[in-house]
Amino acid sequence: MEPQRPNVKTALPLSLERYHISEEYGFLLPDSLKELPDHYRPWMEIANRLTQLIDVHQLRVHVDKVLPRNLALPLVEVSRNLGLPPILVHSDLVLTNWTRKDPDGFLEIGNLETIISFPGGESLRGFILVTVLVEKAAVPGIKALVQAMNAILQPSQEVLLQALKQLRLSIQDITKTLGKMHDYVDPDIFYAVIRIFLSGWKDNPAMPAGLMYEGVSKEPLKYSGGSAAQSTVLHAFDEFLGIRHSKESADFLYRMRDYMPPSHKAFIEDIHSAPSLRDYILSSGQENLLTAYNQCVQALAELRSYHITIVTKYIITAAAKGKCGKPNHLPGPPQALEDRGTGGTAVMSFLKSVRDKTLESILHPRG
Repeated sequence: MEPQRPNVKTALPLSLERYHISEEYGFLLPDSLKELPDHYRPWMEIANRLTQLIDVHQLRVHVDKVLPRNLALPLVEVSRNLGLPPILVHSDLVLTNWTRKDPDGFLEIGNLETIISFPGGESLRGFILVTVLVEKAAVPGIKALVQAMNAILQPSQEVLLQALKQLRLSIQDITKTLGKMHDYVDPDIFYAVIRIFLSGWKDNPAMPAGLMYEGVSKEPLKYSGGSAAQSTVLHAFDEFLGIRHSKESADFLYRMRDYMPPSHKAFIEDIHSAPSLRDYILSSGQENLLTAYNQCVQALAELRSYHITIVTKYIITAAAKGKCGKPNHLPGPPQALEDRGTGGTAVMSFLKSVRDKTLESILHPRG
């Protein structure tokens, strides 16, 4: 027996286009600009030489935790127009920072290149581009999520069932794609070089006061560094599946939504406002829907467990190795960052809490 059609606050049926989400590329920007207009040539000259300038210590000569006015003012203005904080975020580093070498070629790592880079060499390239492929792997899941939400309204249990199956397959493909990090990213390079540029100046023991934006504020400003938690994908899955995290974890995750493009954040919020999938499944009494839902939750928990494995290798184990003096050819981040994720969290306790709360969301039939 079909449950009654619920009252809806969100404008439904949902469509991806409304939130500037691509049917083919998901949250990725399909055609990022590789060059800015000639007026911005000095910026592009710096950006294209970023790695070299940092390597020879010429980028921030005589700058000590102050962003000079000639950089701070335009950065803040551009960021405000985009609805993003004035710091490197996931959408900067990943969603808009990729291009095909062969425009007609496949979306695979051998045919991809970053647009702007910084120190980290091939490992940085691998880190960014594997994350691009993770975002691409999520596209079928995002489309299935929208199909499922609309199926609750029609209502159509068969469409909902197929959408849940597609969501599970997409989550499993994300996990498989994430595994490519092992092939393309050196843990020592990630820990000692790349992570420094993602650390930000909020919840960062190395910069407790924040960063002074000259000409913008009389007090230092604090912004979190780039983080996987700034990707809209898992936020959308969590809201759709009705997964509720602990207050501490939820507070951080909600704050990360302010580091997303506004339309992507609106997508998450509208999923939250839509009818509850969990309530629909429980009221339907359909065991096949309950099973399909639980398989999605289980796949998401397995993805989060695998993420813990990745973080253990690239942060925890790399930190222990650094304490032993290896590798001695790399500078290494400040000791205060040893157990911190790039977003500033105590990374392992955060990830385990998020994984465990996911598992707690498994549904059981009403007695």
